Amino acid sequence: MLRRALLAGSCAFLASPALAKTAPKPVHHPVSRPKIIALDPGHGGPDPGALGVSGTQEKGVVIRVARELQAQLQLGGKYKVMLTRAGDTFVPLRERVARAQEAKADLFLSIHADSHPDPYVRGASVYTLSEEASDREAAALAARENRADSVVAKMVAQPDAVAKTLVAMTQRGTGNDSRRLADTIVNTFGKGGIRLLPHTHREAGFAVLTSPDIPACLVELGYLSNPQDEKLLTVYQHQMALARSLRGSVDAYFSQSAATKKA
Repeated sequence: MLRRALLAGSCAFLASPALAKTAPKPVHHPVSRPKIIALDPGHGGPDPGALGVSGTQEKGVVIRVARELQAQLQLGGKYKVMLTRAGDTFVPLRERVARAQEAKADLFLSIHADSHPDPYVRGASVYTLSEEASDREAAALAARENRADSVVAKMVAQPDAVAKTLVAMTQRGTGNDSRRLADTIVNTFGKGGIRLLPHTHREAGFAVLTSPDIPACLVELGYLSNPQDEKLLTVYQHQMALARSLRGSVDAYFSQSAATKKA
C-alpha cells in the first residue's frame, strides 16, 4: 500500500501544472521565402534596340542572356525569377516596372547592349537612377532608352512625378540599395574577367528604374557597335559567363544585406 501511494504521488507530481509550465517549448525556425528577381530584357517586338556592325539586334542578345541568368538563378531554390517579357514582344517601360511591382520583386535587373558613335568604345557598364546624370554619355543613353515608347514621353514631361519617385526611393533607402547592387555587379564582373567601361557605375534618369521600393540597376553588357563586343555577345560561352557573373552579383548582394541586418 505504501508503495502504491508513493507511485501515485510521483505521478501526480510529474503531471502537476507547475512542472508543465517549465517544459521547454518547441522552437519553430522561420522558413525564408525565395527572393523574387525581376529580369527585364530590353526592347522587343518592333523595337530591336541597338544594331550591331554586323546586324546583330540588341533585343535578341539580351533575352538570351536573361534566360540563361534565369536558369542559373533558379538552381537551388534560393530565387524565383520573372521576366518582364518572355518572348519577342514589346512591353512599355512603365508596364515593365508595374509587372515587377505586381510580382513583389526584391530586385530588378534591366539587361541591355548599347551602341556608340565611336566603334572603338567597348565594355560593360552599370546604371542606377538619378535625377542628374553622372555624365553626358549616361544622359544620352537614358534619353535613348526612354524613347522606347510613347508613355515615357509623358513621364519626362512631368518632372514632378520623377521627383516624387526619387524622394520616395531616398526615404526607403532603395536608392542606396540600388547603388550597392551596382557596385557589387562591377566588382563581380571585374573578378569574372568581363571587360568594363571606364567609370563603370554611372547614373541617369532611366524610366525603367523608377520603382520606389525595388532596388534596380540597368546593365549594359557591352557595345554592339564595337566588332569585338558584338562577336562576344553572340557567343553562347560569353553569354553564360555574363549570366554567371550576374548570378554571383545577386548572391553577393543578398549576402551583404543579411550581414548588415545581423550587425
